[in-house]
Amino acid sequence: MTLGGQDLTGQSPSARTRAGLGRAFQLTNLFPGLSVLENVRLAVQATRAGAHRRGLNLWSIWSDHRALTERAEAILHTVSMLERRDTPVASLPHGDQRKLEVALLMALEPQVYMFDEPTAGMGHDEAPVILNLIRELKTDKTKIILLVEHKMDVVRELADRIIVLTNGTLVADGAPAEVIASPVVQEAYLGISKDAAKDADKEAA
Repeated sequence: MTLGGQDLTGQSPSARTRAGLGRAFQLTNLFPGLSVLENVRLAVQATRAGAHRRGLNLWSIWSDHRALTERAEAILHTVSMLERRDTPVASLPHGDQRKLEVALLMALEPQVYMFDEPTAGMGHDEAPVILNLIRELKTDKTKIILLVEHKMDVVRELADRIIVLTNGTLVADGAPAEVIASPVVQEAYLGISKDAAKDADKEAA
């Protein structure tokens, strides 16, 4: 895997993050013993430290406490979690933990956002919040969003391009309408057999 001409294959997660690749896992990856604000502030601090690695010492980064906090609070406001800034992460419901993980990604300011089934384990009333956050991130055309998702309704709503793998083999790659209409994709992910798809096409004609 390359990003910006840099080969990230075999690189550590921290090295990939510094290169501009941010990832939200299917299982949340947070600091449960810290508060919501502290989690985001650490991510902001890591980003500032990377950006100022040359020319600044560690003390100058820590002394910028107010700026770090203000940036963290701004991100929490974006994900509608500012009112929970002092809440321990361990006590958050699953939906809020997913929102917080998106906040951490935003704090890292990656070039590429990778989401692994972002609505996994979320209720119907919680999932739209995450989808709206991803939709908002999409408005920044300087960023790239890679979404691994098995829920076709989520894919339809968010994707500009769909790549489908079945048993590790590429079976479709293209615009959403074209890919979803593919008989191979319908059989693999929608449970529609090729014969049934052909019959439906005949009836529609």
